[in-house]
Amino acid sequence: MSVKLDSGAWAGLVEQGTNRAIQNLSQMIGQTIEVNSFRMKSIPISDIASLVGGPDTLAAGVYLTVSGGADGHLMLIFEPSIACQFVDLLMTQPPNTTTSLGDMEQSALGELGNVVGASFLNVLADEMRMDLRPSPPAVIIDMAGALLDIIAADLLLVQDEAFVAETTFRAPDREISGMFFVMPSAGLLKALLEWSQAA
Repeated sequence: MSVKLDSGAWAGLVEQGTNRAIQNLSQMIGQTIEVNSFRMKSIPISDIASLVGGPDTLAAGVYLTVSGGADGHLMLIFEPSIACQFVDLLMTQPPNTTTSLGDMEQSALGELGNVVGASFLNVLADEMRMDLRPSPPAVIIDMAGALLDIIAADLLLVQDEAFVAETTFRAPDREISGMFFVMPSAGLLKALLEWSQAA
């Protein structure tokens, strides 16, 4: 049986988490980064892979599990070109320096996952008065369909749709547009639903 999470409440939390993450990234790399635009939309879970070119398209995923007051998992999925842009930003390299995702580049993406995951879960934990802790991130380069299989089965038990945040980040010398697929799984979704109904 699927459940519906209020998109307005969830969008507000994701936007807060995104802003917190960008503030922390700015401090980490010593550059001012701003969220230039933010838009949340709801799509069928089965359509997520199509947003990065289809299930057989190579994608970069940063995967974290959630423990504490609710179990779950979070995943950021990027087209490889967008992932390379983030690597350049994190490593304070000129735009278009990174062209492939080797061990060093994947380590940088893992650090992005650390910052985004911790920032995002801190916002949720503060709002819901829960203890939520992220695991160390796993960076996976694989077909988009394979990345989504990691979490889709759990998600489909309780909901038919996922929320996708389309965000543009602006740094002094570049602008990066990307989609963050930040999707709560069953345990975290139920906790979020209870919170949104009580709010």
